Amino acid sequence: MNLVETGSIAVAALPLAEFRAHLRLGTGFGEDSLQDGVLEGFLRAAIAGVEAQIGKVLIARDFVQTIDQWTGEAQHVLPMAPVRLILQVALRRSSGAEEVVAADRYWLQGDMHHPKLRSVGSCLPVVPKGGEALVGFTAGFGIWSDVPADLQQAVFLLAAHYYEYRDETALGRGCMPFGVTSLLDRFRPMRLGFGGL
Repeated sequence: MNLVETGSIAVAALPLAEFRAHLRLGTGFGEDSLQDGVLEGFLRAAIAGVEAQIGKVLIARDFVQTIDQWTGEAQHVLPMAPVRLILQVALRRSSGAEEVVAADRYWLQGDMHHPKLRSVGSCLPVVPKGGEALVGFTAGFGIWSDVPADLQQAVFLLAAHYYEYRDETALGRGCMPFGVTSLLDRFRPMRLGFGGL
C-alpha cells in the first residue's frame, strides 16, 4: 500500500495568527511576520504529529491510495478519517493502462475511525493481476475552524513544545508532552482484545 498526499495545506489555511497569540509573541512591531516561516514549520510538524497519533486528517486535503488488493471483497477500509468524498477509483494494469471505475459502482460509508469504500453490488472491481487500484479521496474535518477545539489545542501545545525546545537534541524518539496525549486520547481508534465486547 502506498498513500500520497496530493494537495498540501496552503499557508493561508494555517492558523499562524492564532499560534502567534498562543505563544504570546508581541505584535505591533515592524517585524511582526519575521518568524512566520519558523512558526509555519512548527505548525506543519505539529499537525503531522497529531494526525499520525490519531489516524485522522485535521485540515482537509486530497490523497491517493495505491493498493494491489482490497481489504475485503465488497468493501475497502480507507487509511485516513474522516473521509469527506471519494474523488475517483481507477484500476491500473501492469502495462500502465488505466481504467476509471464508474462512480455508480461504489459509495462512501462514512465513519469517524474506519471509513470504507463499499461496492454497490456484491463485490468491488477486480484488481488486475500484477496491477493496482488507485483510490483518490478528500479527507479532513474541513478548514481550521472546523477542527474540534481539543485537537486545535493539542496542535498548539505540540507546536509550542517544538518552538520552546527547538535546540534540544536529547529528546527521545516519539516524545510527546502529556497534555497533548491526554487531549488526543478520545480521538484514537478503540482497540478491543479478545476480552472486549
